[in-house]
Amino acid sequence: MTKLSVNINKIATLRNARGGNTPSVIEAAIKAEEFGAQGITVHPRPDERHIRYRDVYDLKKVVKTEFNIEGKPVESFMKLVLDVKPEQVTLVPDADDAITSNAGWDTIKHQSYLTEIISEFKQNGIRTSIFLDPNPKLVEAAAKTGTDRIELYTESFAVEYAKGNLNGITPYRETADETLKNGLALNAGHDLSLDNLQYFIEQIPEITEVSIGHALISESIYMGFENTIQAYLKRIELGNRNQK
Repeated sequence: MTKLSVNINKIATLRNARGGNTPSVIEAAIKAEEFGAQGITVHPRPDERHIRYRDVYDLKKVVKTEFNIEGKPVESFMKLVLDVKPEQVTLVPDADDAITSNAGWDTIKHQSYLTEIISEFKQNGIRTSIFLDPNPKLVEAAAKTGTDRIELYTESFAVEYAKGNLNGITPYRETADETLKNGLALNAGHDLSLDNLQYFIEQIPEITEVSIGHALISESIYMGFENTIQAYLKRIELGNRNQK
């Protein structure tokens, strides 16, 4: 069964807008797990505009499921991850001025760089995942870095699905096939929502984990945090049950 990791960055964004500690990212993580989430994801950036590095250290003390830290492997991020030792680190090639992640790695161009980074994390017992565009040609180079997983960057799927274009799943299915052929596991994330998640899982039931933040937190405003997490878990269950 595909696991749900809740990205709590938006909780930190709301907190930071007012100052203080409300809403608490610690309480959000604890509640998300109580409500059924099988993991907690954070994506600290160097400017700490949402999740702060201090938050990551504090969350390590309370997260009881799987802790996944995403980010660009700059020096400060490397130190953070090696200090905290989460279950998983997801490497994302964020541009410094990016509002949110908007591209996966060119694993051919950056293969040597990623190999060095991943080797250090794996020596410290941390599972690694590479954020990747839906392009089968990038998978072999990704596998050569020594990574354990790739995370499919799902924005283009979400955009096409919203237009009614179900063929938008095709490059993802092709990339998934190539990933499995190379012995890697699959994660997925970015713009997955209650509207599109079930279909995505039906088409690619081999997905080990989905990381969802913006849509889930936004939907929680209307539906409540517990109800929303339960709704996502139900979509995943139906997707796995109705796999193509």
